[in-house]
Amino acid sequence: MPYSDARRYVIVGNGFAGSTAAEQLRKHDNACEIVLFGDEPYPLYNRISLPPMLRKQLPEEKVMMRSIAWHEEHRIELKLRTRVERIDTAERTVVAGGRDYPFDALLIATGGRPNCHPAPGCIGAENVYNFQYLDDTRAISEQIDRSKAAVAIGGSFIAYELAEAFASRKIETHWLLRGPHVLHRLLDDVAGEFVHEAAQNDGVHMHYGQEVEEFVRSNGVVTKVRTKQGLEIAADCYGVGFGLTMNTELLQDTEIEISRNGILCDDHLETNVEGIFAAGDIADFYDPILEMRYRMGTWNNAGAHGKVVAQNMMGGSEKYHDVPEYSSLLFKGQTITQFGLSPDLQPELEMVRKIDREKKWYRALFFWEDRLVGGIMLGKGNRAGKRKYVEAIKSKERFPKPEWETMLDWTA
Repeated sequence: MPYSDARRYVIVGNGFAGSTAAEQLRKHDNACEIVLFGDEPYPLYNRISLPPMLRKQLPEEKVMMRSIAWHEEHRIELKLRTRVERIDTAERTVVAGGRDYPFDALLIATGGRPNCHPAPGCIGAENVYNFQYLDDTRAISEQIDRSKAAVAIGGSFIAYELAEAFASRKIETHWLLRGPHVLHRLLDDVAGEFVHEAAQNDGVHMHYGQEVEEFVRSNGVVTKVRTKQGLEIAADCYGVGFGLTMNTELLQDTEIEISRNGILCDDHLETNVEGIFAAGDIADFYDPILEMRYRMGTWNNAGAHGKVVAQNMMGGSEKYHDVPEYSSLLFKGQTITQFGLSPDLQPELEMVRKIDREKKWYRALFFWEDRLVGGIMLGKGNRAGKRKYVEAIKSKERFPKPEWETMLDWTA
């Protein structure tokens, strides 16, 4: 193929979805041109390795996944510290640094950014941190080294990872949550109780039903946090897990459709504008297996998106075909495995559950119109049957209600 006829691909966002797509494009098309934009100063790194890095269980070099040299070797033009300024859908170009980059297919994989806490005193404080990026991890780790006490704020997985890191680094740890228990939109009261026990066993002081009213500052440094319920906690380090805002600003002046959750796209991850795609956290996509639209912010999902979207950018017609999964350690004493849909995405799901208080095991299955659509497992060694559940979700088989309880005992 003459060089002038080579297909031109532009990818905005060099996280796992965007970088995976770039790698797949090069793998299947040796002649194509690929430009990959990232606004951080680093090539791809493993974000699910940031929590163990913060706990000092993993060195920073093990977090890095790609080098600048790797991109050069694979002829992927990597533009770091570069923010795309504009997308021109009519001219099929993106503009960055005053230069036009034409494309035959465009991928937007810009993800989201962590929200600042809205309480007074948070913004600009020297010792209040979000936790999403490599630079965040470095800054928090340095602050932990000079701290005696820390506070994690929020009911999310990010807040959990902060609380776990603080406790593992042997400083006094408090966790403030507005809800009645951890991950209250995802877990019920019994599952929340199991996580509570695991946190307490690691020395974390749990504070439920507490909403921050003010970060009290002195000379730019927060000295204590005060809640609307009258609780005050003094600490040296504060970590906030308060959700994400999707990075859709780039699309505001285009005809590309966005939603409250991100960029609207179909089951091929294509937007309403032909040849423009979205993937990863930013994609508000239609799942042909679960037959609904949602946004899934997991690492595995981002990688799966990257593979599917690369095929379709090359002119293929591949549908997203994975069941989203997530697994994590919850402090030293608990684990969580989640797959498919859950109540935080679809509150109207029907549920059956099985509880073993002695083992601290919990298993819940979620159904929609007699189809198994998701599940949650808590407890070390309580993952048996997961593969069978995932296959049942993919099959779209309907199960009579009397069978639901027996499905909790699947182990194959």
